[in-house]
Amino acid sequence: MLAGTAIRLLSKRRINMKEEDISRVIEMAWEDRTPFEAINRLYGLSEPEVIKLMRRSLSTRSFKSWRERVSGRQTKHEKVRNPNVVRGYCPTQYKPKSR
Repeated sequence: MLAGTAIRLLSKRRINMKEEDISRVIEMAWEDRTPFEAINRLYGLSEPEVIKLMRRSLSTRSFKSWRERVSGRQTKHEKVRNPNVVRGYCPTQYKPKSR
């Protein structure tokens, strides 16, 4: 993935993130019900910064697939999402870890 913990997302802004945080942002960006505003609240990344992170972290094909998937998706923006969507993930998404 990305080497080190500091990544330059926009021309003048450098974000210090751990690899595990970058991985979590990518996971959240792929999730249909997780809005960009939630990523911003948790990690301080705007939508354009998330897009830039995804572009740098994914293969070209995966990035294009992701952009096609999230473009126009109402659940990715709190202001336009259906008020009946109240949770950010599917109830079966996070299962207890087996030991």
